[in-house]
Amino acid sequence: MTKRGKFRYLGLLPFALLLIFFCATSAFGGPPFLTDDPEPVEFGHSEFYLFSTLDRAKNNTTVQSPAVEFNHGIAPDTQAHIVFPFTAFAPDGGPAAYGGGDMELGLKYRFIQEKDNFPQVGIFPMLEVSTGDADRGLGNGRTWAKFPVWAQKSWGPWTTYGGGGYAINQQPGQRDYLFAGWLLQRDFDEHLTLGGEIFAQDKTADAGQAATFANFGGFYNFTKNFSFLFTVGHSIAGESHLISYLGLYWTW
Repeated sequence: MTKRGKFRYLGLLPFALLLIFFCATSAFGGPPFLTDDPEPVEFGHSEFYLFSTLDRAKNNTTVQSPAVEFNHGIAPDTQAHIVFPFTAFAPDGGPAAYGGGDMELGLKYRFIQEKDNFPQVGIFPMLEVSTGDADRGLGNGRTWAKFPVWAQKSWGPWTTYGGGGYAINQQPGQRDYLFAGWLLQRDFDEHLTLGGEIFAQDKTADAGQAATFANFGGFYNFTKNFSFLFTVGHSIAGESHLISYLGLYWTW
């Protein structure tokens, strides 16, 4: 999976940890969680993430670091989205590779506003563009797409959001699959927010398995425009994964 898609963890654990702590530096929705939300960046505003992900799977580990995400409100209730990662891939017992990974492009559109007794709802279709070298394990090998619908409701210091969708991946050896997630988070003060999610997906490859994840984390606001984001999680059913995200966030 990526942030928003397929994480894979890395087999060189010391190298991965160094990347996480020194190179890395999704109320938030999406990053640092797998589950996203329907709330777009305000019209005319922008946000930028510098981050790393780590995914230790059964037979390989993948790190994305450094990776960048940029979002911009291009119209009312509409956000343009781009992610570009550098990726390290290490199969157990094989040579590691490092280089540019697959780029992610998306457009988030909120079509229902939140009301007292009703959640906000939006769509966030994304293309995973095949810019990484698939022969070295740095990409999918063919552009693929995800089509999720997300909903969110807040009350007091609590926020919950979630939903799901369908991914279409026609690369040989890969599969189309369903995915869904739900998250609950709480603001403890103006600086600290913590939350947890359950995220599940069907198997994404012919040789893989379905997986369900429990993921915990949050963010710390140094200022209203600058934050630190973090999560760590593990699969609780299906294919084994240990995942994490660390990042820095700016908005203006």
